[in-house]
Amino acid sequence: MTKFVVLYYMNAEAAAQAQNTPPEKQAEGMKACMDWAGKCGDHLVDMGTPLGNGQAIQKDGSGPSQKDVVGYSVLQAENMDEAKKLLEGHPHLGWAEGCQVEVYECLPLPGQ
Repeated sequence: MTKFVVLYYMNAEAAAQAQNTPPEKQAEGMKACMDWAGKCGDHLVDMGTPLGNGQAIQKDGSGPSQKDVVGYSVLQAENMDEAKKLLEGHPHLGWAEGCQVEVYECLPLPGQ
């Protein structure tokens, strides 16, 4: 099995909407995420966590990230097609306009 990193994106408008969501709606969203996790079973290696306060670090300094990454998960699957299938219907995609999911295959380190 191959590992895949899943990144969750949310633009500023969707993030503002999320911050104003009542607790009972937040609980519904978490239930949907947990249902997705259950559907993945052993393919979900790490549920991940929300992310914030991203910093872009460069040779000449650092500052706030300009990316809209708000969370991550780690899956394992036979191939990219299977990983994408596991992400079909993910609740993050239905949260609001401006929400997106990307998946990346973890490649072996050269010489390892």
